[in-house]
Amino acid sequence: MKLVQIPPDAIILGQPLPYTLHTEDGSLLAKKGAVISSRPELDMLHEQRLIYIEQPTTRRATAAKLNALLNQDVTLGEIAGSDLDNLTPQRHTDLARDSRIDWESMQLRTNWVLRDSSRPDALSRLHQLHGELSSQVLLHPDATLLALFHLCATGTEFYSATHAMLVSTMCMLAARNVLGWDQEHQQILGKAALTMNFAMTEVQDQLARQIQRPSNQQKEVIDQHPEISVQLLQRLGVTDSRWLDAVFHHHSAAPGSMKAREMPLQMARLIQRADIFSARLAPRAKRLGMAPPSAMQAAYFDEKRQVDEAGAALIKAVGIYPPGSFVRLVNNEVATVVKRGVNTTTPKVAVLINKLGIPTGEPIIRHTDLADYRISTSLPHAEVKVHYDLNRILLLI
Repeated sequence: MKLVQIPPDAIILGQPLPYTLHTEDGSLLAKKGAVISSRPELDMLHEQRLIYIEQPTTRRATAAKLNALLNQDVTLGEIAGSDLDNLTPQRHTDLARDSRIDWESMQLRTNWVLRDSSRPDALSRLHQLHGELSSQVLLHPDATLLALFHLCATGTEFYSATHAMLVSTMCMLAARNVLGWDQEHQQILGKAALTMNFAMTEVQDQLARQIQRPSNQQKEVIDQHPEISVQLLQRLGVTDSRWLDAVFHHHSAAPGSMKAREMPLQMARLIQRADIFSARLAPRAKRLGMAPPSAMQAAYFDEKRQVDEAGAALIKAVGIYPPGSFVRLVNNEVATVVKRGVNTTTPKVAVLINKLGIPTGEPIIRHTDLADYRISTSLPHAEVKVHYDLNRILLLI
């Protein structure tokens, strides 16, 4: 029996399983047709760490399509009723596009979840929120980065929620693509990053909108928020010590070798550096947001002005010019980055302003590994006087 690994977040609550689920050694987890109806049931599957389905040996072409879909494009729920033998590349694209989310709605829902820890279903909502985010990071990493960098750089509304999603996304990408962490630790890291400021969501939003210095009361919340965030999470029922320790130490993790630390402190350091990077990108009432390369310097160099391992991993994961950032090309066109390239300095971009300074109307795709379209500089969002439809740009990826 050959097995294909799937991400746990590909399992859709309340829908019949289209395939039997196994552990790595082939042991049965759940039969085809079974319904995983509650979050605790799904968490039990997560505890098995790796989930697999059987790959048919007699239909290799179909199996290859299935494997590609599972690892790149769509979730199990979306291919449950599909005819894989007749699933065309265009249909793959359509299914992938259908699995995307409305990021402004996601931003609003994240704000609600992080602000209201008193609901009896608060932990379930938190798990569901993270599951949706991690699925987008897995299936559509460039679109996720583009949406979150755009939302982070274009306003102060829901600052805390957007900041938490971006930090979580950056950390999960660095853990998977650069550091090679297993899926379990990627997920715990993502949840810790999402809840790092659980105790100060409202205050963080206030600070983004106010010009004056933090009041004494606000300073007290800032100083105590790691400890109180842990207490709130424990009250909700979080028991994973790695998650809790990463949140507790995310402001106190010191510079130095990543490998010399215990895993929760490695997580805390990644969160800390991503937190610094994201905070400098976002505008505040009293200052403009920085261009990504300037913001990156604060994450790339540690407190001793040495290259920081965690910061370097984050930058390698998102690129020098991350999706959602603005750049000027050597031909004087201004573009937004839509997809990371084969290296950190050659992304795919969409031109929004032509070389004469006139908005293009329709975005024009450029590949910056070509000499005529190389990037000359990065631009802060505040310097680019053009508005565009986020969802329209996301369709270009």
